[in-house]
Amino acid sequence: MQTRWLNDDEQQTWRAYLWTTRLLDDALDRQLQRDTGVPYTYYMILATLSEAPGRRMTMTDLAALVYSSLSRLSHAVARLEERGWVRRSPHPDNRRITVAELTDDGVAVLEAAAPAHVEEVRKRLFDPLSDEQVAQLREILRALWGRLDPAPGRPGPYPDIFGPEA
Repeated sequence: MQTRWLNDDEQQTWRAYLWTTRLLDDALDRQLQRDTGVPYTYYMILATLSEAPGRRMTMTDLAALVYSSLSRLSHAVARLEERGWVRRSPHPDNRRITVAELTDDGVAVLEAAAPAHVEEVRKRLFDPLSDEQVAQLREILRALWGRLDPAPGRPGPYPDIFGPEA
């Protein structure tokens, strides 16, 4: 099998994508840490739980939605539990399954963090783009998502992350 090397345009696009996504993630994490002391990973866990029915979700489903291994998620949720933002309990129908639940204190932390976080997302991602470019970016991401998502139709609050088909 012969390697299909990237041509110059593809190489430039790949590097631009790679560094832009790293810089964006880093900027969002810095803002959350600076303003709230909440790492970006923890914010995503809190936000995902906040959108789940009853603010509760199995750890397995939560791990799938935040793209984390179960062991890494368990470690993060343990830290969130220590802060009183999340609680874990056995599933009422199957005690072998653990359910994570966002507490009222966790909701308060999320509500305090969200406005500045959304402003940072706007500033870093949407403000530099025209409406047309935002639509193009969404379509590009939809095409990539369709090839990358290991579990299409996953349960939880994001049945179609991109909204209705255009």
